[in-house]
Amino acid sequence: MKQVKLLVAAAILMLSGCASKQSADAQATAAKQANLPKEVQQEIPDPFEDVNRAIWDFNYDVLDAYILRPVAVGYEAVMPQFARTGLLNAANNLEEPSSAVNNLLQGKGEGAAKSTGRFLINSTVGLLGLIDVASHMGLEVNNEEFGEVLGKWGINTGPYIMLPAMGPTDTRNFAGDLVDSAYFPLDDLTLWIKALRISIKAVEGRISLMAQEQMLNDSLDPYLFVREAYFQRSQFKLYDGNVPKPQVTEKEEEDFEAFLNDMN
Repeated sequence: MKQVKLLVAAAILMLSGCASKQSADAQATAAKQANLPKEVQQEIPDPFEDVNRAIWDFNYDVLDAYILRPVAVGYEAVMPQFARTGLLNAANNLEEPSSAVNNLLQGKGEGAAKSTGRFLINSTVGLLGLIDVASHMGLEVNNEEFGEVLGKWGINTGPYIMLPAMGPTDTRNFAGDLVDSAYFPLDDLTLWIKALRISIKAVEGRISLMAQEQMLNDSLDPYLFVREAYFQRSQFKLYDGNVPKPQVTEKEEEDFEAFLNDMN
């Protein structure tokens, strides 16, 4: 289940959220009122939840329903797979220099070297990144964002934010995205190339979500589901997949066992 949530969250980062408006408020209230032990509650900073939920509903009921999803369906139907892959490769290749710097800022010399090598190889032999030659040479993607750098430096995520059209983020990652966009060559792209790059990633992200969207819509509260998945993915990326297990006291463990017994 955790892996599925991570996949869903990865796609959601590129698009608007999905929500069930009729039951969201009632379900959220019930979740808050439930007297759950500390270890089964996730302390997620969401002080703007009411505003976030309103933006979430607008994103899905308007932007996704009438723009993003129809465009994604049409794009998948019309565009050949090799062309889709090439365009996405080129869009991702432009992030390699920022990834190299961010790796270096975390003391990951090998990762920085891989990102640098990938950019040089794919930008030349790979025809401006259309062909991922570097992966065939054993240089796997080692993407790092400045938000992860800030996390490694001990800066907390800050409040959870749902942005119009852009989807979920938090103050740390939002600030990190601004820094990443200032790196070469992203900062040197024309407005139209930037828009094309963002559109390609957004549409491909929406296509990736197609297989999981029913599970998302069927969840008890899609807003809470995506919020939790978003922070799980952030932690997963921050610790390179090796997320430390939370320390649970003996008292908390006893409370959790009592909670499970009450459910049976």
